[in-house]
Amino acid sequence: MMPDNASIVSANPARTVFPKGPSFTLDDFSGRDFIVKEFIEALSDTAISGRRSTAGTTAAANQPFDPKPLIRTFEQAQRRLGELSGDLEIRENELSAAVRRAEAQHSQNLTTLGRKLRQTIESFQQLDTSLNGAGLENTGGTGNMAVETGRRLEELDRQRRRALDAHFLLECWDGVSNRGDLSLLENLRRSGTGEAKVRSAHIARQLLRISQRLDPQSWRENPSTNGTYEADASSEDLAGENTPPRRNTREIIEKFSETLEKDLLKQFDDFYRKANFDGMKDCAQVLQDFNGGASVIALFVNQHQFFIDRSQLVTEEVGGDAESWERLADPDAELPGVEPSLQSLLDEVKVVVQEESAIIRRAFPYHEQVLGKFLQRVFQQSIQQRLELVLEKASGVSSLAFLRCLQTSRGYISALIDDLKAHGLTEHPESISSQTALLLDQQLEELFVPYFVGSSYIERERRTLEELFSALLFRFTCFQARRKKAATTFMASLARPGTELLSTARDAFISRLDSPEMSPIQRSMLLQVAKLGEVPETVRLTEIRLTEEDGQPNLSDAKRMLKWLAEAVGRGLELSVNADTHKDVSALLTLLLGTMGDGYVDVCLDAALEAATAQESGKTEPDFGYLPSVRTTISITALMVMCVNAVLLPLAAASITTRHDMEKRTSQTTTRIEEKINTIEQKTIDGTLAWVGRLLSGQRKNDFRPRESDNAAWLEMLQTPTCASICAFLTRLHNIARTSLPASGANIRQVLTEIALGTRGLLLEHFKRFAVSGPGGLMVTKDMTQYAELLKSWDIEEDTKGPAGALDVLLEVGNLFVIGVEALRERIRGGAASGTTGSGPSRGPEAKLSVQEVRAYVSRREDSNTVAMQQVLNAL
Repeated sequence: MMPDNASIVSANPARTVFPKGPSFTLDDFSGRDFIVKEFIEALSDTAISGRRSTAGTTAAANQPFDPKPLIRTFEQAQRRLGELSGDLEIRENELSAAVRRAEAQHSQNLTTLGRKLRQTIESFQQLDTSLNGAGLENTGGTGNMAVETGRRLEELDRQRRRALDAHFLLECWDGVSNRGDLSLLENLRRSGTGEAKVRSAHIARQLLRISQRLDPQSWRENPSTNGTYEADASSEDLAGENTPPRRNTREIIEKFSETLEKDLLKQFDDFYRKANFDGMKDCAQVLQDFNGGASVIALFVNQHQFFIDRSQLVTEEVGGDAESWERLADPDAELPGVEPSLQSLLDEVKVVVQEESAIIRRAFPYHEQVLGKFLQRVFQQSIQQRLELVLEKASGVSSLAFLRCLQTSRGYISALIDDLKAHGLTEHPESISSQTALLLDQQLEELFVPYFVGSSYIERERRTLEELFSALLFRFTCFQARRKKAATTFMASLARPGTELLSTARDAFISRLDSPEMSPIQRSMLLQVAKLGEVPETVRLTEIRLTEEDGQPNLSDAKRMLKWLAEAVGRGLELSVNADTHKDVSALLTLLLGTMGDGYVDVCLDAALEAATAQESGKTEPDFGYLPSVRTTISITALMVMCVNAVLLPLAAASITTRHDMEKRTSQTTTRIEEKINTIEQKTIDGTLAWVGRLLSGQRKNDFRPRESDNAAWLEMLQTPTCASICAFLTRLHNIARTSLPASGANIRQVLTEIALGTRGLLLEHFKRFAVSGPGGLMVTKDMTQYAELLKSWDIEEDTKGPAGALDVLLEVGNLFVIGVEALRERIRGGAASGTTGSGPSRGPEAKLSVQEVRAYVSRREDSNTVAMQQVLNAL
């Protein structure tokens, strides 16, 4: 704010001839509230207020504005501001001069201090050089003299202490050998300090060595007492009447050592209960120097509360509800978690070990050794005992339950070890030491070594899978065994070894179910897998009722088998039992090829082949009911080969020999299966053509030579009865083939193409044997058109059904029986011009029959004996 106007203008409001100008100083402008606008307004208000005070009347108020008071006021203010500006400049110059003087003084001070610092550094370097100078002969090497003097003093002090220790040791030996007491050493032990106890332990060990050398009689053993001391080797007088008394120094020193150790252990235990870690560390250090620390480690581990609390829990019987164990034994159930009691123990171990690691680090100078003993006790006692009980319980449930329990247990224990490594234990929060990490890995391996000795693990996996596969295929095996036993055909006689194989597998499964080693849960689960749960116990398993469906291949069953196999392979990889993975997968491949390849797919194909062979006779219409099973077996084979290539073969990459052997066996199996499938398809083609030929043989001769009385009814017929029956049969075959053979690939197309070409050949030969009248030629054309349209509607090779293809010959033959003489002559000329000679049909666009074939068909026409037709035939 501006200062009061009274400080700027005169206090007398009356106007004077020479009014007083504004009065202000530098202080008025140095305030924080100074505002230029308000300052100017104050000057103006002063002049204006003086003018207003002189205004008396209205006439005076109407006088023109007088600027002179404002001008004089601002002139006075300007003059005063000029004066203040001069004063301010003088003060600024004075202050600048003072600053320059202060800067010069500061620069001079820095120079002086820098010089003194350099001198100090040079003095220090000279002193350091004199202390570290080489050679005592140098008069300036006082530093070397001081160092050498200090070294000699230290050596003298060590010699003095050794002399005192030796003197004290001799006094102690004199006391124990002459008086039989260790009062000096006892007093030293009772002094209470950690250093005194360490010295007591050292001296006790030295006294034992002295006793062994100077008093060998007290160390002499009596052979008759198996290492016990002689009867006279006691703390009493062992000498005769004329000799000074002799003491059993060994017994005295050992008793003292025993007392010292017990005292230290008790003190350690007291410190442990009071959480006095420094006291624990002192005791542990003394005991380590005394006997390596074995006793204190054993005390710490054995009396740990974890082992006391868990001593009963780790041996209690494994419980759990029956439903959980049944799910564990169910091969189709999801992989369960770890057994609850084992999981609880492992979770507690994780917490306890991490907490105790901090205590061990603070209480023991050799903490890594103590931690190792603690971990060994935890794994080899608590975890191992509980693990054995859990696995024993699982083994009593089923072999699959054992394997699954083994997998989950190892996985959970591995996770526990990884967590402990990540924590660091005694090195927390740093990384765990390599020695402790190696110890943890060793404990993990030792827990599971008994279950992976040799090939025991893979044999258990193989037996488990074999049981499950046998159970799943039991109904199928029984059905096929009965079928082969009842069959008397030639093919059945060839398949007799397969019958024996099926019977052996069936009998082995039944014998396994009746074994006393089979647990009730496992027996119930296998019966459930075999779909025998509803069979009464009074009915023998070899006499169960079977249906046709039981003897058909089932894709879902094959998927279940491969799923079980994949689980076994994954379990083996997770457990990492040994380095012979390639041998394990080779054994599993043998099981897969033997069970699914030989015992399932091959048996199905044998049954289909036998059924297809029975259709070759052509005496009855073929039954293609075996074709759906062929399609299923093809799908099963594809899944099996895919599983082998994707799962088993990559795991055998470590051994080239094993991998090549596996590939060879897989190739042999698939080749054998493909050959059987090809044989079945060929039998299907042969049976189809045999029945078509039989139907053609039933063609009536009057079908193409109708009587005059039948013209009306005959002309309304679209085809002959034989043609209708053949077309209906081929349509049924086509529908069955499309639904029964895989749509992907060229298999179904080749089969249908072979059938179409075979039918074409039969038809061409068929119409060479019939005499055809003029109206009958029309019926031939209708039949041929029906045959051609039906076969062309199939998904066959394009060069067979396309334009100018092999099936167009059928239409050509039909035309030969209905066209006139001139048209026939032109047709023949066109064929001759295009060079269609020979025995086979031409594939050209104009003529598709050879001259000989044309002659054969034309000669069957009823008008072939006419002069015009003879001329045509002679032209051929």
